[in-house]
Amino acid sequence: MSLLIKNGIIVTSSDTFKGDIYIEDGIVKEIGENLNYNKNKTEIIDASGKYVIPVGVDVHTHFNLHVGNLVVNDDFYTGTIAAACGGTTTIIDHIGFGPQGCELRYQINKYHSYADNNAVIDYGFHGVIQHVDNDILNEIEEIVEEDGINSFKAYLTYDYKIEDEDIIKIFKKLKEVNGITAIHCENHGVIQYLRKYYEENGLKSPIFHSLSRPEETEGEAVNRMINIAKIANYKDLYIVHLSTKIALDYIKMARENGQELYVETCPQYLILDESKYKLPNKEGLKYIMSPPLREKYNGIALWKGIRDGYIQTIGTDHCPFSFNNDKKLGKDNFIKCPNGAPGVEERIPLIFSEGVMNGKININKFVEVCSTNPAKIFGIYPKKGTIAIGSDADIVIIDPNKEVILSSKDLHSNVDYSAYEGIKVKGYPIMTILRGKIIVRDNKFIGEKGDGMYLKRKTTRGR
Repeated sequence: MSLLIKNGIIVTSSDTFKGDIYIEDGIVKEIGENLNYNKNKTEIIDASGKYVIPVGVDVHTHFNLHVGNLVVNDDFYTGTIAAACGGTTTIIDHIGFGPQGCELRYQINKYHSYADNNAVIDYGFHGVIQHVDNDILNEIEEIVEEDGINSFKAYLTYDYKIEDEDIIKIFKKLKEVNGITAIHCENHGVIQYLRKYYEENGLKSPIFHSLSRPEETEGEAVNRMINIAKIANYKDLYIVHLSTKIALDYIKMARENGQELYVETCPQYLILDESKYKLPNKEGLKYIMSPPLREKYNGIALWKGIRDGYIQTIGTDHCPFSFNNDKKLGKDNFIKCPNGAPGVEERIPLIFSEGVMNGKININKFVEVCSTNPAKIFGIYPKKGTIAIGSDADIVIIDPNKEVILSSKDLHSNVDYSAYEGIKVKGYPIMTILRGKIIVRDNKFIGEKGDGMYLKRKTTRGR
């Protein structure tokens, strides 16, 4: 059956207008006013007074992630249900590390076994680079061509951190194949020193997680990657989960000097702050993530960075470990607490409420950073990320007057808390449509397991 969305306020990254959208065979077929339709074959959705926008594209999730003996609480079924209920129908997942010395395709194959026939929304993967040699560099080119994976992640910290001499090799190879390098930027040596210092001196409460990863550790690493990218004449550096003003200042300087790069931030760095680490009853453990929450002035700077175009995307870094089991492993020592927090469902409501309704960004910028830019950068535009004739009919309808107090009991992630518990949002998704099929109606998932399709991505992208 076809769909006709009538009388909605249609929003793209560039336009806002009232009109109708006719959908057939999962594709947007017509956009206009007072569209004609076959009454016997068309479901009518009256969107009067509602915003009709491209559904969210979240390019930073961690489903089925294994960390040591722990596994995040969301797999590709429960996690994508949560995403859909929050107004997101496309995710690109940062896959976890494989065995030491494994080839790149090992984890890609593993993640297909997790996601295929389980995801309820469309999905892709970022490759993950654990070590660099000629075999890995050659494999990058094969995976870009054969698997449609045009992005690979490198970490500057953790067990499989990549050294600078190998970062430049990655940049040069991905420049050859028009690929993106997503980098987790923190200074490993300083963090290791501070973590050991605090632990040895009995300073083990959650706030010392934040203090062991000060703002400068991100700023230094971001600046270092900018400079190495400049040396390599590489324009597709993608900084994940930016959290600090100091790093943003380095990014501004680079951009003002003509250097091209991409930057992502996350709702937690825009809305929360490090005071969460001081909550009683070990509640601060809920917010142990890397990079950590920061002082409030950083969030203010990040909102301005979004408005000014220095930050192109908002992802979530959704990585949900349970509070009552996994997180409380750190009750006596923050170092033993797994890093990560949920957020894939809360992103669209939070950014719409805090950003649009509170006047921090306009609604076109909201669509740009939550949908259009991620789709463009990672090679799935205009199939995804916009409402246009010929695009996939991936649409979310938002009621700007609907007020919701966020609570884990009403959310769909398979985890026992929300990092945004008790926050009141104004404006909430009331319907999510994936390729012309209604999969969420009034916060109830009505889609089917396995509805999601794997997305092979192009190496062309808009800037």
